[in-house]
Amino acid sequence: MNHISRFAKRLSWLSAVFLIVLVAGCGGSSDNVSNGGDQPASAPGGTQDTTRPAVSAAVPAPGATGVGVTTKIAVTFSKDMNPATISASSFTVSGPGATPIAGTVNYTVGSRAAVFTSTNASLPAGTVLTATITTAAKDVSGNALQNNFVWSFTTAAAPDVTPPTVSLSVPAAGATNAALNTHIAATFSEDMDPSTITATSFTLTGPGGAPVAGTVSYAAGAKSAIFTPTTPAVLSAATAYTATITTAAKDLSGNALVSKFVWTFTTGTTTDTTPPSIVSANPANGVTGVCTNKSVNVTFSEAMDPSTITGATLTVAASNTPATFLSGTVAYDVPSKVATFTATSPFAANTSYNATVTTGVKDLAGNALASASVTTFTTNSSLCTTAPALGGAQPFGSFGGNASVTNAGLNSVIHGDLGVNAASTKITGLTDSSGTHFTTTTSNNGLVTGLVYTLTAPANSVPGLAVTQASLDATTAFNSLSPASLPGGINVSSLAQCPSCGGAGGGADELAGRTLPPGVYLSSTGTFDIGGVGRTTANLTLDAGGDANAVWVFQTAAGTGTLNVGLTGPATPAVPIQVLLVNGAQAKNVFWYVPAGAVIGTGSTMTGTMLANASITLSTVGGTPPTAVITTLNGRAIALTAAVTMVNTVINLPSQ
Repeated sequence: MNHISRFAKRLSWLSAVFLIVLVAGCGGSSDNVSNGGDQPASAPGGTQDTTRPAVSAAVPAPGATGVGVTTKIAVTFSKDMNPATISASSFTVSGPGATPIAGTVNYTVGSRAAVFTSTNASLPAGTVLTATITTAAKDVSGNALQNNFVWSFTTAAAPDVTPPTVSLSVPAAGATNAALNTHIAATFSEDMDPSTITATSFTLTGPGGAPVAGTVSYAAGAKSAIFTPTTPAVLSAATAYTATITTAAKDLSGNALVSKFVWTFTTGTTTDTTPPSIVSANPANGVTGVCTNKSVNVTFSEAMDPSTITGATLTVAASNTPATFLSGTVAYDVPSKVATFTATSPFAANTSYNATVTTGVKDLAGNALASASVTTFTTNSSLCTTAPALGGAQPFGSFGGNASVTNAGLNSVIHGDLGVNAASTKITGLTDSSGTHFTTTTSNNGLVTGLVYTLTAPANSVPGLAVTQASLDATTAFNSLSPASLPGGINVSSLAQCPSCGGAGGGADELAGRTLPPGVYLSSTGTFDIGGVGRTTANLTLDAGGDANAVWVFQTAAGTGTLNVGLTGPATPAVPIQVLLVNGAQAKNVFWYVPAGAVIGTGSTMTGTMLANASITLSTVGGTPPTAVITTLNGRAIALTAAVTMVNTVINLPSQ
């Protein structure tokens, strides 16, 4: 990356305040920036604050589908806002069409977050809704948004009842030698209600349970809560601390953590004074031929403070108008340390752009980036491959189409909803979060953390509507991934087509041992196998190259193609097969088109959404409790017209 030009060097009294306008609005147009504001206040030292605020993150995300009807709508801003200007008149939601939805709006100061709550119990089901933040929203200095920020999303047919979980913590549980000046962060499995992330629901204690004073904020773009010690600003040396997130923390549908999350770490004896650095950028500096709907990604050298990665610190502008920033949202993926800017509208074709990261970004010890950086890239007129919209199928970890879903064993957990477009008698060996049992026995009883939906309306569900819509939307997604709808897939056995695939492949096992960049991949034999009897036992690694929105589509032959991963049988293979994600790759962006079905072997770790017209089987009997072998799917198993069968299987629904 190049050092930023003299434009960034003129920044003065506070590194977190920058000359930025994130031009927001339906259509994504951008205007020349005016530094004017509405009676702006003076900053410390007499400097006038004329920087306009911007919307950094929107939840649900622009274009999202399958949004639970009980979901609240939230945005976060790049600056502290004047709460009096964040109201039901400056933050509105409408739909169908321009029909206004009555609601209340609350602003959480520490998180710079505004939340819209429908006055009714739920939003309209199966409807495109439009949310708007108007220019009446102003920061504490009186500066207004440059333009209205407008985005749309589509609701599902049912509410979201899946409780959130804590998926990652920094410092990690059991960590030692934590820096004395570290902030404490926890990342959730889904978007949370910022008003429930407080100094009451997120606490830190020292020896003897003594509370540590601190402030708590929530970064929506990272699904993360951050605890910042205040008095003193550093923790004690060589001391064990306990962090706790209580069940008062709730997602945007009002679902609380099932139980409080507690972890302990120990400090070292020194503070962290090393500034973070940028490891890579995607697109890389000087790259040409970038597709117009590409996201801009930056990978950092260490864990960052998510609250500092905003629309003010990660910006994109056309190179010929560097002070006019594009409208977009900013996210930060905690596990991969990747920050992502997604433009509201596609980039202009054959145009040069600058992506800028300012010194306002900081690590969790409060160290700022040593110097601001810029990368320049040039677009062509192409479009990147995007993930298909799953619509009503999005909340389902497992879906049996018109057939059945059957579980054997006591260790299966489906984190999400489960359903069949059939009678409730087609569900076997499972209990959902409402306490409804579906043909369970003392040896076959798995847990669905959401609800089970069928045509005959089990407890707390809507008769037929949710599963019928899910079936239709899953079929649409399945067809969109076919070779006929998405031609031009890369043959991984051809070095000419795939020079970065790690050598020439061959036979059904051609994915084993490979590391694949994003793309659409087809099988030369019509099927995909990764390990198995008489085949190479080696993992498949998907490398995003720092692109958090990178997409993989694996196509088997239309009508007859199958997928087999690992071995099935009564015992775990010596080397269970794994489909691994690296450098920003995300499970939500991996798709498998397998018309004739899939078999995921015992003890394997599978990744991505599998869409099939035939049955999907996850594991076979692999021991008995407490030594049962667990097979994991980080994705979804969706069989459109056939059964899903699982044995001691954990399904982790991808975070959207």
